[in-house]
Amino acid sequence: MKQAKMIRYAFIMVMVMCGMGSCKKDAYYQDGGLAQAKFDGSIMDYLDSKPREFDSIAQIIRLAGLEEDFKSKEFTFFAPRDENIKKLIGLAKSNIITDQSVNWMLYNLGRDTIKTLADIDSAIWRKYLLRYMFNGKRKLMDYPQIDFDLLNVYKGQNYTALGNTVSNIGVVYNDAINDADPNNITRLKYMGYRQLYISYIPDVSRPNDWRSCPVASSDIQPNNGVVHVIDYTKTQFGFNQGDIQWDILESKR
Repeated sequence: MKQAKMIRYAFIMVMVMCGMGSCKKDAYYQDGGLAQAKFDGSIMDYLDSKPREFDSIAQIIRLAGLEEDFKSKEFTFFAPRDENIKKLIGLAKSNIITDQSVNWMLYNLGRDTIKTLADIDSAIWRKYLLRYMFNGKRKLMDYPQIDFDLLNVYKGQNYTALGNTVSNIGVVYNDAINDADPNNITRLKYMGYRQLYISYIPDVSRPNDWRSCPVASSDIQPNNGVVHVIDYTKTQFGFNQGDIQWDILESKR
């Protein structure tokens, strides 16, 4: 009887593994994978080695006076990308009425526009970069599960950034879907790819008001920390672009 149960268990496990193997690989690796997880150098060195993605980010780190932190301090960095900076600054003259970039606003207010990143107060850059920096080294596996449809069960965890702002961070366990046969689609709950999410909380007195965005590439490991690259298509710089826009507009009075 015991042997029969063991055979049955082994058969079920084989069927599950076969089902997972035939699931969509494109979906499983949607988060970009862990291309070259280890990096021989500091977090600053890593960003400098990727100018296409982080040239502007590296510049504002230096303008903010945080270069030494990125070279030697141990922390986890949820890295925004240059595209978010470009969208923040924008053009002074735009035919897109919904542009609402900093330069569009400054131009229409009759104030000096931003020509270089150094035209923005270094304290402003520092304030918003600190939202992305968290003490200690934490990889994807170090964060709890989050299910945005079942937050009472899988709720991630709140973490305080170095700038004393709060973000919820958690891992979404996606379902594994086998649709090789359109007439017999199967779904394995929480058995698909895992994707890290960071959700900025603007006001802790309203703990359910989040600015959530997925991580595109996780667990990049320079010598002094961990880098998780945020999906730039799903976020704004500072998580809430209106915050930094207001600070820049006020500084240009």
